[in-house]
Amino acid sequence: MNRIKSLAITGIAILALVACSPSTATVPQVATTIPQATVAQATATMPQATEEAVVEVTQAPVSFPLSESGPYFPGKRAYSFVDANRNDRKVDVIVWYPAIRPEGYTGTVARNAAPDLSAAPYPLILSSAKVGNLFAPHLVSHGFVVAGVDRLDYYIPWDQNLIDQPLDILFALNQIASDPLEGLEGIIDADHAGAMGYSFDGYNALALSGARVDPEFYLEQCAQASSLEPALDSFWTSYYCTISSNWEQFAAHAGEALTTSDDGLWQPMTDERIRAVMPMAPEGAWLFGERGLAAVNRPTLIIGATEDKDCDYHREAVYIFEHLGTPDRAMISFVGQGHMMVFDSDPAARMKHFATAFFGYHLQGRADYAEYFSEDFVAQYDDLAWGVAP
Repeated sequence: MNRIKSLAITGIAILALVACSPSTATVPQVATTIPQATVAQATATMPQATEEAVVEVTQAPVSFPLSESGPYFPGKRAYSFVDANRNDRKVDVIVWYPAIRPEGYTGTVARNAAPDLSAAPYPLILSSAKVGNLFAPHLVSHGFVVAGVDRLDYYIPWDQNLIDQPLDILFALNQIASDPLEGLEGIIDADHAGAMGYSFDGYNALALSGARVDPEFYLEQCAQASSLEPALDSFWTSYYCTISSNWEQFAAHAGEALTTSDDGLWQPMTDERIRAVMPMAPEGAWLFGERGLAAVNRPTLIIGATEDKDCDYHREAVYIFEHLGTPDRAMISFVGQGHMMVFDSDPAARMKHFATAFFGYHLQGRADYAEYFSEDFVAQYDDLAWGVAP
């Protein structure tokens, strides 16, 4: 914890490095019906840009077949929307897509390149643009479109971003689904969408899974934070519980459409078109609790790092995994890795492999990919564990 505190204070943290404390409460599961997200009125513009190269981190060879690039060349376009239902909130989106490599072009990603319609439409994966920069070119090469909401980033302490960021991603999905993007007509299958994220964006992916905020659980955790065993550093208590002292204001920002229900849980921030989610090094256990996580009802793959002291492995990834309501759940633990593993070429390549396999199976119908994120596959590697690592 001293490490993350110093990172946050000095401003050298690249992703949010956060952790949550588990609960000992036992609460029965609840069922939920996921409403279709409301499509807000929006205006969209696509700024003109030239071709550019985006260089990916060079990866050492690894024995994960889907970590190798696929047959498609990635293009990239930028779009701007305005959410009229949220005080004209601006939502900028970066879209990576299969493209035709411009003649003579030697870069790795071409801005505004012509789309490759040879196997269109391609399933859509949603994330922040920050996570998209790490994973999108690889996923596009395997036949996906990735839409990343720009300027989403970590925040200290928890605040209204817990609501705003998932709703930004949902708004982006609605714009992409409601009206073909200029220059990408016919390229995107928004009815078969997935969501992925790492760290702060792992929370967003978890929120989009159908998890529901449990105010009673969260406020009780914060009320008892000072007496938790093991004790939390005061930095983390402040990090998680600042909004507890202004909960009515936080709930008012979320709005009645989210906060009104018959069972005390908030409505899920999701959409029925999101068919699979992959939260990596996620957070959110205190906000959702057992009841809120029990509402998750679609395929979910959790990635956790056993030495993650920031998004604490046991307090976050393990707790979340063990309380997911969906029967189609899996967890792959990276043994001996810490929170920053996403910037290490070997574990990053493995995560790309698992993302390609998971979304390929659930969104592209690639039944042959099931073995690539299975217990038998993971068991081949001493530094991976299927489920919770011993």
